[in-house]
Amino acid sequence: MTTEPVKGFKDKIGKDAEKAAFIREVARQTFERYNFQEAETPIVEYEEFVRGDNKKDEAVSDIFRLKDKGKRALALRYEFTFQLKRIAKNQKLPFKRFQIGPVFRDEPITGNRLRQFTQCDIDTIGASVKDQAELLAAFAEILNALKINYSIFVNNRKLLNEIMEENGIKNKEEAMRELDKLDKLPEKEVFENLKKIKAEKLLEIIRNKEDFFKKYKSYSEIEELKEYCALYGVKITFSPTLARGLSYYMGNVYEIKSDIKETVCGGGTYLIEGIESSGISFSIERLMAVSSIIINIDKILVVSLNEDKKAIELSRNLRNLGKNASVYFGKPSKALEYANSCGISKVIFVGKQEVETKKIKIKNMLTGKEITLTLERLDKNKL
Repeated sequence: MTTEPVKGFKDKIGKDAEKAAFIREVARQTFERYNFQEAETPIVEYEEFVRGDNKKDEAVSDIFRLKDKGKRALALRYEFTFQLKRIAKNQKLPFKRFQIGPVFRDEPITGNRLRQFTQCDIDTIGASVKDQAELLAAFAEILNALKINYSIFVNNRKLLNEIMEENGIKNKEEAMRELDKLDKLPEKEVFENLKKIKAEKLLEIIRNKEDFFKKYKSYSEIEELKEYCALYGVKITFSPTLARGLSYYMGNVYEIKSDIKETVCGGGTYLIEGIESSGISFSIERLMAVSSIIINIDKILVVSLNEDKKAIELSRNLRNLGKNASVYFGKPSKALEYANSCGISKVIFVGKQEVETKKIKIKNMLTGKEITLTLERLDKNKL
């Protein structure tokens, strides 16, 4: 029996878990500041509901399927957007919700692509272009807080449809799926795929500069989005090659790129029960790969030298001061080894002498320095 994780699944412990939790909390607090409501939905749904009307989409074809004891056809959620069909019913518009949780895709593992990842998603049901700008502003705020280098790219699927209509390209959805592979496959391969559906001319058209596209009616939505993003201090760049792989997108679409090959955030506009809506999401694992931020949680280890009662009392006082503290019962040398292995920054030894003098020594594990404090002076500002 192997105890190794299944391919595409990973454990997070120690610093990795702390970094993931920090990113999650930055996202959650940012979403709340923009008045998005938190939602929680089931991981398991009926397979038919998960597949929806987008059965040809790659992400939908990669769902994990399962059956329960009742032989019902079920599936793990591959994203959150399809569940909005249920939870957005009868909500006051615009309905702004965010959700953070695991999603699953039974797909090949390459680079920073996993089969389980934690998705952070915000959507506005009943969204205008002005609301789209707010979504991008919230994400820009998160990326700035995490000190991530990024660029935001936008396009419009209605614009692509206009171009294909003008040039007699009939297999529009298939052509957009191929176009979306330009950042994953060599251009020559994409060209050959487009040629099979008589849409190879599309590659030549999208090489034009931005001014060329202003003649199309749908470009105005990109122009308006640029104007409103500027009010938030957010810069976006038009990318005519951008299509996004999910076929339910029908207007502006967005992708955020950083220092890895894969897209770190993506989203766009779509319809929920006929209502124009918009959303954008990222995976915590992708942001972990591009964020250089270092998480240092101040932790204290109280080492009992046969003074268990006083050590426990001290640890309780420290936690009441808002500090992270635990008690170690064992030899001092082992305590220091333990502190180093767990990333604990400060160690306090509590023995007979410390109890009698009511003075404790605090060892900083990062610098090696020690300070002495009386128990009466022990407060959050001294540690």
